[in-house]
Amino acid sequence: MTIPFSKYQGTGNDFVIIDNRNSFFPKEDAKLIYTLCDRRFGIGADGLILLEKHSDLDFRMVYYNADGNESSMCGNGGRCIVAFAHTLGVIGLSTVFEAIDGMHEARIEGANVHLKMQDVSEIKKADTYMFLDTGSPHHIELTDNLKALDIKTQGGKIRNSNLYGSEGSNVNFVSQTDNDTFAVRTYERGVEDETLSCGTGVTAVALAMHAIEKTSNHHVKLLVEGGELEVSFEKNGEVYSNIHLIGPATHVFNGTFIW
Repeated sequence: MTIPFSKYQGTGNDFVIIDNRNSFFPKEDAKLIYTLCDRRFGIGADGLILLEKHSDLDFRMVYYNADGNESSMCGNGGRCIVAFAHTLGVIGLSTVFEAIDGMHEARIEGANVHLKMQDVSEIKKADTYMFLDTGSPHHIELTDNLKALDIKTQGGKIRNSNLYGSEGSNVNFVSQTDNDTFAVRTYERGVEDETLSCGTGVTAVALAMHAIEKTSNHHVKLLVEGGELEVSFEKNGEVYSNIHLIGPATHVFNGTFIW
């Protein structure tokens, strides 16, 4: 089987993206997806994304974690598939598409893709952490030791703890660097390791830091291991809305995988 693909990355969060509008890809083959994402025996990626036809919208995004299983929403992946769809000529500079968590709007402005996320109405505030869902579940902890922290070990403990049951949670460690700027490192479930960036994660961090009054700004900068992202939002009562994840989506290379 011959599989044409493109490799994209958004602040170091990298993806194998496949044009599956003719439904040729065997989506039930978790071993194939795992192999494509494997960094030694495959192409190497944090996840795999399929671009598929949609009856009413521009396209449908189907996302798989590197472990081969279909997953919840991926923010950086959403931005990258918008850039991919634009390259294919499927869309112009703006789009409306469907992902696992519903409909998303997006637009391309220069090197950046602005992706509208779902509204958030509930943020859990505990003594030592926060939790919210931005299309994917995110545990958030403030730390003064971000650079030295063993993210894989500490994140893995929380991800697999009794807090979140068998599904687990992504885990974000955060340090404030300025009034509207936060450094973030993320452990991603499904990858089961630290990634250089997580779009739904930085979205969750921006909202959580506003909710606990670490910032009063509605446009927040997030410094991740792979670069810089921005999140803008509005707040009406207890609801965060008009949330946008903003950052680059970069084409790395095209190729063909033989399976």
